[in-house]
Amino acid sequence: MSRSRTASGWLAALAVAMTVAWGAGFLWFEQIAVRRAEPPPPHADGIVALTGGAGRVDLALRLLAENHADRLLVSGIGGGTDLATLGRLAGIDTADLAPRITLGRGAASTRGNAAETASWVAQNRIGSLIVVTAGWHMPRAMAELRRAMPEVRLFPQPVQPQAGTDADHSPGVKLEMQEFTKYLLAVSGLSAWLPHREAPSALHPGSGSEA
Repeated sequence: MSRSRTASGWLAALAVAMTVAWGAGFLWFEQIAVRRAEPPPPHADGIVALTGGAGRVDLALRLLAENHADRLLVSGIGGGTDLATLGRLAGIDTADLAPRITLGRGAASTRGNAAETASWVAQNRIGSLIVVTAGWHMPRAMAELRRAMPEVRLFPQPVQPQAGTDADHSPGVKLEMQEFTKYLLAVSGLSAWLPHREAPSALHPGSGSEA
């Protein structure tokens, strides 16, 4: 057998093995994306809600209102959306909660969320953090947050789809596959080599709330 045939055989076997491994990993990813979370801790230093889907800010505000944490960062809130509007949409009066809430407007990606959260955590001396995002987004979010804040204890609280609502519907198989690929980049550390979508100066939210 020629060397070229041997090399081709090894490459084909490697491609098959990688495909099988990716498929098995994707099935695992789908399972953890819909897995029901543990109850939130009775109390943590802070909560972060990573915006980008329905139900996330609502859940984070409810957890804060129930005193599961001292402070809340809403990371990546876009445009001119104010706290009163967020509270009205969630059905929660934010008047008394406002001094404990920070609206972070700099993040435009999951890595940006992690950097914005790390800055806020350092400003407020937070050692434990409840993380709120969609179930399918949680694995990548946790990977990026752990890299940015290895010393902080993280408690995931995923928002799962609910029958009869539009809160964080499953993104579909194609987007789930894309998300799994992004998760692999994050957990392997390769995402750290990608350029940021945000200016570094934009990822330092203030310690107070925004009206």
